[in-house]
Amino acid sequence: MSENCTHDCSSCKESCSSRKAESLIKKPHKLAKIKKVIAVVSGKGGVGKSMTSAMLAVSSQRMGYNTAVMDADITGPSIPKMFGIHSRAMGGDNGILPVDSKTGVQIMSMNVLLEREDEPVVWRGALISGTVLQFWTDVIWEDVDFMFVDMPPGTGDVPLTIFQSLPLDGIIIVTTPQDLVGMIVQKAVNMASMMNVPILGIVENMSYIACPDCGRKLSIFGESTVDALALEYGIPAVAKVPVDSALTAAADAGKIEDIENNYLQNFFAEISDKLNK
Repeated sequence: MSENCTHDCSSCKESCSSRKAESLIKKPHKLAKIKKVIAVVSGKGGVGKSMTSAMLAVSSQRMGYNTAVMDADITGPSIPKMFGIHSRAMGGDNGILPVDSKTGVQIMSMNVLLEREDEPVVWRGALISGTVLQFWTDVIWEDVDFMFVDMPPGTGDVPLTIFQSLPLDGIIIVTTPQDLVGMIVQKAVNMASMMNVPILGIVENMSYIACPDCGRKLSIFGESTVDALALEYGIPAVAKVPVDSALTAAADAGKIEDIENNYLQNFFAEISDKLNK
């Protein structure tokens, strides 16, 4: 620090220990109210992030929380289909309104903005990241207790934008039993550490299948590794979601809110209890 320091960093070009790093966190829409933001992440695609995000949102809504899902997978949005939403988002001079599911979950996704649901989004990274950011700054989210951000796979532009720009209360990592996924989990853990975002839990999707005759759990994709991964990285909450044809059928039919076996209900209760303390 210079002896002539005025303590006004805005007019100073010196690099010293007193200079505070400028926050990149963006403010939400002025009419929006959002309490907790949780990102659902994985280092690779096809592990069930969207299914996990949807099940967490259903769990939250059933517990009486006002819940929202931001579908940040711009080029592969699937959240609206799971919730049976085919209408388009409305907006006006004040901003964009999310679309409500039949139980009241607020949803914003690229698919509720397109003319046709099957219309491809062929955009470069910067435009995709900017659109995700607009989901935060331009959408009027109403009294949200828990928002789940369904992330695209990997550690590229969109995940980096969300980690830097949204006030994340934590992330949930989605994995599968294969050994290869251990490395993918490590990438997600390392990114969270770099961005100083806590890891709230880990979900192992396709963990097993229950025999319809005897109920025995069969590890068709290999033995579960989630407990070992959670112990290795100090992840507090763990959930195992089986291969369940009823769950898949409900998601395909847009009836994810009707599922009876929500395998993440207790998992979310544990996480919400810690966040609300």
